[in-house]
Amino acid sequence: MQQFLPKTIFFITLLVSLTQLKLMAQGIRGTVKGDAGDALAYASVYIRNIGDGIPTNQQGEYEYKLNSGVYDVVVQYMGYASQVKTVEIKDTWVTLDFVLEQQTYALQEVTINSKAEDPALTVMRKAISKAKYHRLQVEEYSMMVYLKGTGQLTNAPFFVKKELEKEGLKLNEAYTTESVSEITFKQPNTVEERVISIRTNGDNNQTSPAPYIVSSFYEEKINEAISPLAPSAFAYYRFRFEGSFIENGYTINKIRVTPRSRGERVFEGFIFIIEDHWAIHSLDLKTSLLGFDIAVRQLYTEVATHVWMPTTHTYVFGGKFFGFAGEYKYLASARDHKVKLNPDLIVETKIIDEKIEEVPKSKISLDKNLSALDQMAQSEELSRKDFRKLVNAYEKEAAMDRENVEVISERNYKIDSLAKKRDLSYWDSIRPVKLTEAELKGYQRDDSLAVVEAAKKSDNDSIAQGAKRKFKPGEILTGGRYFFGKGRSAGFKTNFTKFSFNTVEGYKIGLGGFYRIQKSEKMADSVTYHNRSWNFEPELRYGFSSNQLYSVMDIRRSVNKGRPGYTLGLRGGSYIFQYNGDNPINEQVNALYSLFFRQNYMKLYEQDFATLYFAHRVSDAFTYRSNLTYADRRTLENNSDFSFYNRPERTYTSNIPDNLEADDPAFENHRAMIWNNTIRWRPGLKYRIRNGRKFPIYETAPVINLGYTKGIRHGYAGNQADFDLVELGLEHFFNFGVSGKLDFNVKAGSFLNSNQVYFQDFMHFGGNRTIFANMGVTSNYRFLDYYQYSTQSEYFSGIVHYQFRKFLLTQLPMLRFTGLRENIFFNYLKTANSPHYWELGYSLDNLFRIFRLEMGAGFENDSFKRGGVRFGVASFININ
Repeated sequence: MQQFLPKTIFFITLLVSLTQLKLMAQGIRGTVKGDAGDALAYASVYIRNIGDGIPTNQQGEYEYKLNSGVYDVVVQYMGYASQVKTVEIKDTWVTLDFVLEQQTYALQEVTINSKAEDPALTVMRKAISKAKYHRLQVEEYSMMVYLKGTGQLTNAPFFVKKELEKEGLKLNEAYTTESVSEITFKQPNTVEERVISIRTNGDNNQTSPAPYIVSSFYEEKINEAISPLAPSAFAYYRFRFEGSFIENGYTINKIRVTPRSRGERVFEGFIFIIEDHWAIHSLDLKTSLLGFDIAVRQLYTEVATHVWMPTTHTYVFGGKFFGFAGEYKYLASARDHKVKLNPDLIVETKIIDEKIEEVPKSKISLDKNLSALDQMAQSEELSRKDFRKLVNAYEKEAAMDRENVEVISERNYKIDSLAKKRDLSYWDSIRPVKLTEAELKGYQRDDSLAVVEAAKKSDNDSIAQGAKRKFKPGEILTGGRYFFGKGRSAGFKTNFTKFSFNTVEGYKIGLGGFYRIQKSEKMADSVTYHNRSWNFEPELRYGFSSNQLYSVMDIRRSVNKGRPGYTLGLRGGSYIFQYNGDNPINEQVNALYSLFFRQNYMKLYEQDFATLYFAHRVSDAFTYRSNLTYADRRTLENNSDFSFYNRPERTYTSNIPDNLEADDPAFENHRAMIWNNTIRWRPGLKYRIRNGRKFPIYETAPVINLGYTKGIRHGYAGNQADFDLVELGLEHFFNFGVSGKLDFNVKAGSFLNSNQVYFQDFMHFGGNRTIFANMGVTSNYRFLDYYQYSTQSEYFSGIVHYQFRKFLLTQLPMLRFTGLRENIFFNYLKTANSPHYWELGYSLDNLFRIFRLEMGAGFENDSFKRGGVRFGVASFININ
């Protein structure tokens, strides 16, 4: 009896559980098709009674679990008339199929005369004037978001196809990522995301739908593309009225969006605007970025009275890159919205388009003595311009009341501990969209591969347990790091780049390594890290023609508390340097030109030295650096005449640079004590916060550089440096919207005292005599000699670069769609003793998406100096 009772209880419990499961297995399922019989992928199936819904899958199928009751089911699909059906749910699944008819549009009658305008213009003017209102209308909201990304590689270069297959990546097979997240948004731009579950093919990569879901077309830009509702939209787009229809008592206007000049970062397609409320009903737009096509579709639902938010998003990315081609589709389904409205913006004001509508005389005039909020509350109707002014003023007033106004956005991302451990039954129960056959096959394939990889990893881990990483001789050249516990590590730098050739040393080799002791601990806020480290970095260098060995040691102590921090170090030894400490020519490039063209642009000297340096990053906006160097400097001569280029008309030049101002004493052996100080300031710098950590957005503020360098006379009676140099510089860029982007880097300086300035301490400028362009469009001159205009007097330098959206070749849309950009640059240099040196050039940027080709010329006053072609990396690639 004692044994029978637990079994009975078990079977009763099991029976009750199965009964409950049976009761839960009820709801609606079916298909959504167009009147031509085609399945409507990602149509919105919305249950009006509970304010929730799901999209259909790619075959137009859907399935939604419901408790017993009566429900109104609304189905929407862009371009089709919405349909409502009432259904009663009892204890079984109800098949509910929908066949939607093509939407019929009513066209307004427009009088054809010289003053008539397309009705779309007034619709869009009013929608643009209310865009910021709709963005600020919701103070806070939360929602559950299901995100599914499915991609496939459709083509690849023939020589890598087999390697891809070995890695398990096959052409034309689906690779899917799914996640379910709870997202909370708070004004002005704070997003909290809690990832409940993740399922991916292959690696368990973190997948965050937040960047897609919280991007709003009420903003001026969406991923750098200009929104059709941006204040400047009429400069980018033409709008045409395509008709209107009635839905749920609202009049919906269909507007065709056409770029004034097709290409990247502008949209094309349709946007649907709700009459009188001037809110987005839905949109179907496409754009391109770096030659990749991007299509966006959004269906909006009224989640609160007169508040529409997108509930179904689809994004399609596709394109080709160096023989690779593929497509990736994102589906995001938002549900269970909880909305808190902004109490300041509940009452809607009627918008008057003063261009075609008469403004009533009784209209309240704007009062500067009242707040923007008070004026909106008192105004039943306003012109679109006045309304937009008031909303802008309201946003500024609200910003003044906020703390941390320099923070532009805040993102917090957290993954539940069980997010990656959910089983298939969980996904089948929570997934709002049925998987396609291709996606199911992809999961089966990758689950099998995952088992094999897990077994391999287990075997490798068992072998590796207790074994330290072994030394590999090849890492002496390629670089490698070895850990010894307690934060201690040592290793080699990338030394194969230290093999080169120059005329002073001949063939040379180098060897650099490091030993590091590092400690890291979290601060009380559990976000900020306190990092402390000691770094010891020796380096050797040997020239086979000079038969000279050089060595240097750098000892550095670094302390960082979050972003702020300081570094204190001592560097010294006997070493060889370029006269311009910024190293204007790369060692390997100089070796290439010397060995194959007998042109030795690199000019070197040696010194025994010791440098004490200190750098303090007070904040991301303000950094101070100071160093004191004592050095014994000596000139060097060429020791090698070797080159594969043996024509007699070309010989190597002396290792003493040619210069307009320097005389022989400037190159004498001497001693110097140099004190250098620099301040780098970014006034008005903005930040973003990610999981509690603050990150600067450097492009939001200009860079002001202030420098002071002094050559200090000391007790030594021989040749000594004695000078004072001050410099002020400014770096920034301006976006001119539809026209283009302007980057500039200007600086000016003067030697207040030049009693004795040796050539190492002259002000040098970033020259270039090779076909390889330097990194950064405003960092260097293109055709300037490396040392000819170096100076010990006052100087002014300006480098200006302008990128056009549409210029000459980019007049052709097919080229703009490839990501091609055209630029012009103008550079200018003047010293007290130099002619006016200036450069003018043209470049094709983003060639094959990663290259830059420049053509131009340099002039002295009115005389041509030199010109040519420069080849570099695309300007959008930032390499520090």
